[in-house]
Amino acid sequence: MSRTHTYRCLNCLDHAVTRSFDTSHLSRTCPNCGSFERFANEAVIDRFESLEASPPTELDWERLERREKLLVAERLARTEKTLADFEVVGNEDDDAGDGVAATEA
Repeated sequence: MSRTHTYRCLNCLDHAVTRSFDTSHLSRTCPNCGSFERFANEAVIDRFESLEASPPTELDWERLERREKLLVAERLARTEKTLADFEVVGNEDDDAGDGVAATEA
């Protein structure tokens, strides 16, 4: 019996699909919300939700846009990277998400 992996729509986070292969994400039209979106690996979504619920003190999490947060969550969930491998760069005087990014150190 082969292992399956679950992927969730990044737009609505409600619809999920399962596949017999493991990848970071799929791109497809969501039958729930109708948008052509990435479906992220469930491990990435779980890590993202964990970071959202308890933002890491090592990283200025709130300054990041959702896209950067998902990238950090993907790297943490699917590689051997740790929070120490990332830093938030950009002008602290800018509004959140304006000129701010998470970079891999």
